[in-house]
Amino acid sequence: MAKGKYQEWLEPEKLILIEGWARDGLTDVQIAHNMGITAKTLYEWKKKYGEICESLKRGKEVVDRQVENALLKRAIGYEYEEIFEKYEDGVMTERKVTKKQVAPDATAQIFWLKNRKPEEWRDKRVIDDSSNDRAEQLVQNMQTIADILQHPAANRSIDDFEEVQDDE
Repeated sequence: MAKGKYQEWLEPEKLILIEGWARDGLTDVQIAHNMGITAKTLYEWKKKYGEICESLKRGKEVVDRQVENALLKRAIGYEYEEIFEKYEDGVMTERKVTKKQVAPDATAQIFWLKNRKPEEWRDKRVIDDSSNDRAEQLVQNMQTIADILQHPAANRSIDDFEEVQDDE
């Protein structure tokens, strides 16, 4: 890394360039390449120089919003106009506008809901284990009692069990 190279990227016009690359959808690796540095150096600069980090965030935020809007549009469906124009000898002889509908996409809906409302829509739900643990312990105790009743130990009486409990 050239000494002081980061300073040129802290200039306002260079920060705008970084923001633009992020807005265009370039990855950090691609942006680092455009800057003439390694991705590792870019990550280090992001930590050291807040201006570089903020430029990247601002640029990516725009693209993220566009993708979110496109996903939402696809999830709920939308209408658009399809225009057909026919030309003869450079003159439009026919123009037809047809309204088209794109049906809501279930896959986009599932993706949206799983990410926006994970507690309600994710495949694997987290359940409070504390009450589940108590129930499991109760079932184990009941199974132990059932085993003792079905298979009593030879020459044992209930008094033997009471003595064991008294010793503990």
